[in-house]
Amino acid sequence: MEENQPYASVVGDSALWPNLNNLIAAGALPTNYYADTHPSIGNYFMLTTGQTLTNDDTSTRVWDVDNIARRMIAAGVSFRVYAEGITQGYTGGDTGLYLIRHNPFAMLSDVAASPDTAKQYLWPFSQFAADAAADSLPQFSFVVPNILHDAHSGTPRQADAWLRASVVGPLSSSAAFQTGGDGILIVDFDESISADTANGGGHIAPVFWGPLARHDYKQSTNAVYQQQSMLATIMAALSLPHPPGQASGAPLMSEFFAQK
Repeated sequence: MEENQPYASVVGDSALWPNLNNLIAAGALPTNYYADTHPSIGNYFMLTTGQTLTNDDTSTRVWDVDNIARRMIAAGVSFRVYAEGITQGYTGGDTGLYLIRHNPFAMLSDVAASPDTAKQYLWPFSQFAADAAADSLPQFSFVVPNILHDAHSGTPRQADAWLRASVVGPLSSSAAFQTGGDGILIVDFDESISADTANGGGHIAPVFWGPLARHDYKQSTNAVYQQQSMLATIMAALSLPHPPGQASGAPLMSEFFAQK
């Protein structure tokens, strides 16, 4: 996940986002994609529950609502959250450069209700490289950079360099991202700048990359996609039916994937 960047400041700006623009050229770009709300927290909840739930960025409430974690646990789909700046199982509030509002899984009862459950699913980011190197990444990974590495408080160039070195690099060596593999990397933004309120949270530029993503593809349909479409699409990729909340009626982003 990246933070607070409008589409126009990302796509085509190889001075600020050279590596992300390389991913765009090698992958698939939705050109008509919008965040749902301002500020951040409601978009993270839309991505995981199909609801905005709250627009209070200071909230640390643990929610007992239908969500992707609940569905993955019920279906036996393995998943981990890899977050910079936390210890295994951490469900507390902001600490150092980590903001809990960027980690919605830490505010969902299915993950945060007990210390043992939290330790199973919430991991420090250092574990990501180890799991990638061992080809033992779970079926779904959610990466939470710290605020210097997600373009929230650091620069786009910092975020772009961290993405290349810490995420794309390890994935490029993993079996799932070799030819014939089934890996999908999604680089999404929570919202645009606050002045951009188009469709609620402004125009943003998610990117799909990996063996299953179409190569050098830009959206060719007139569909309007939002975070609820991303949730529905992720759940479809994981063979999880009936996505929750607004994701249930959201258009799937099938056009961005190669059909096998």
